[in-house]
Amino acid sequence: MQAKAVTRYVRISPTKVRPVMDLVRGKPVDRALAILRYLPHKAAREIARTIESARANATNNYDMAPDDLVVKYIFADEGPAFKRIMPRARGRADRIRKRTTHITVIVDDGGEM
Repeated sequence: MQAKAVTRYVRISPTKVRPVMDLVRGKPVDRALAILRYLPHKAAREIARTIESARANATNNYDMAPDDLVVKYIFADEGPAFKRIMPRARGRADRIRKRTTHITVIVDDGGEM
């Protein structure tokens, strides 16, 4: 059985989120949260929130045991980018893209499908 949680429009680039995700992919939920608790990255807090939400969805909606859950899939998709302009010399302008991320976590209890 699987449970899913999605956090959308997180104001951080997906390229900064993905290396943090690689640290917890395939780990038990309790261990993944312990790893994320001591990381200095902003992405670690957002990923931890999403994993806790997936754990809550698993226990409340599907009656899974929270101790048996494993982070089976975790990935970051690119969301819409806020477009801003920075003035440059001689009347020119550069585009600034403030990127957003959609974080998806799927936890599994290892039981029957």
